Parts: sequence; C-alpha cells; structure tokens
Amino acid sequence: MLALTHLPSPNMQACQRTFVPHAAIAYERALAQHTAYCEALQACRVKVVTLNVNAQHPDSTFLEDTAIVLDEVALLTSMGSPARREEPQGIEPILRQHREVTRIDPPAKIEGGDVLRVGRRLLVGSSTRTNYAGITLLAGYVEPLGYTVQAVPVKNCLHLKTGCTALPDGRVLINPAWINPTTLPEFEIVEIPPDEPWAANVCPVNSSVLLAAQHIRTAELIDSLGFNVRPVELSEFAKAEGGVTCLSLLFNG
Repeated sequence: MLALTHLPSPNMQACQRTFVPHAAIAYERALAQHTAYCEALQACRVKVVTLNVNAQHPDSTFLEDTAIVLDEVALLTSMGSPARREEPQGIEPILRQHREVTRIDPPAKIEGGDVLRVGRRLLVGSSTRTNYAGITLLAGYVEPLGYTVQAVPVKNCLHLKTGCTALPDGRVLINPAWINPTTLPEFEIVEIPPDEPWAANVCPVNSSVLLAAQHIRTAELIDSLGFNVRPVELSEFAKAEGGVTCLSLLFNG
C-alpha cells in the first residue's frame, strides 16, 4: 500500500475554514505532527511518499481532497472551494506514475473528503464542497468499472468523512448529528460518543485504525471492537478543519 502525503504549507494559517473558528496554527508543531503521522503510516506497513508541489496553497497538506484513487483509475477532483482549484494539477504527474488519470471539471464540484469507499460501493457526500453534478459525473466514470455510487446528505460538517468513515470490517463509524444513519440502512452502524463529535473520522490501514489522539473514548470503543488503534496527535490540523484521513491519499501501489 502507498500513501501520498504533502508537507504543510508555510501559508497554512490562511487555509479555508467553514465549520470551525479561526485559531492560530503553530506551524513548527504542525510539521512535527505531520512527520509523526507519516511514521504511523509506515508502522502500518505503508510506503509513504511526501510531496511538496503545492507549497504556495494553504490547504495543500489536505491531499485527500484532490483526487479519488481507485484500483483502476485516478480522478482529479473539481474542488468545491475556488481557492483550492489549482491543487489537483500539482499532484497529477505523480498519480500518472501509478494510474490512468482523468478529471472532473467545473461547474461540477467534488472533493475526495466526500468520497468513502466501502468495497465496491462509493458513498459520496452531498455537501458544501460536492454537488449533484460532481456526483453524477463520478458515477458515469466508475459505474462501468463495477462500482455503485450512493449520494449521502451531509449537514453541519465539511465532508462526508468528517462525520462518517468505515472500519476495516465494513462497519460504518458515524456521528449521527452530522450524517443521518437512516440514509445508510444496508450498513451496520457504530455511533461515536456524542462528546467527541469529530471522532468519526478514522483511517483504516491494513489491520490498524488511525485516529486523532484527543478522541480517547472513541479509541476505547474501536479497541473494544477488536481493532488495533493507533492514536496520532493532530491538534494543529484540527484547527484547519482537518482529520486523520485528510492528510493522505492511500491506495494499492
């Protein structure tokens, strides 16, 4: 398995924020946390490639949003925030080393943080960053490859994966205040503790599950389900509305 990551931009303080207040980001601490995040991936038997091709863009460390990488193809996204529209082209050359690459163009909008793969199903958040046109174009590309696409309404958070991710066995970890569990009737749902609203964003990597270190009760919950939990400190990225999935593009290399 390969993980593409991107160094935090020196301009990270100017990053986009939608559902969190502006707070000062300690850049050196963010760099250290990013290094530890990459080391956690490596400890999970993942090859990590760290890029620095979009350093001028404040949000560039949130690499997940720039592409949707499947086994057969990589789709460069059409970012919902105009300030981020140039980021996907920066990572295109390295993606072409691993996949055939196509793109979704405006006025369609879609970001990788809104796309959750569970087996051959893609759950796609209908959010402030992803619109119906983006979901429709994605379906047109991937359904001939054997995937199904299901739109999922998102409220009060940035992306689908902010409030909903999958555990290694296909169960769905969810914040029911942000993602309505009734929209996912075919999945077994695991609800996070209500006092840790950001904790539904976890990253399954091989036999482990990475999650932000401050979500202690959710870590205990996931451990009780039989998974190896790897907490990572991401306090500076949380100030930028980022979570554990946001910092990488994970795929079979």
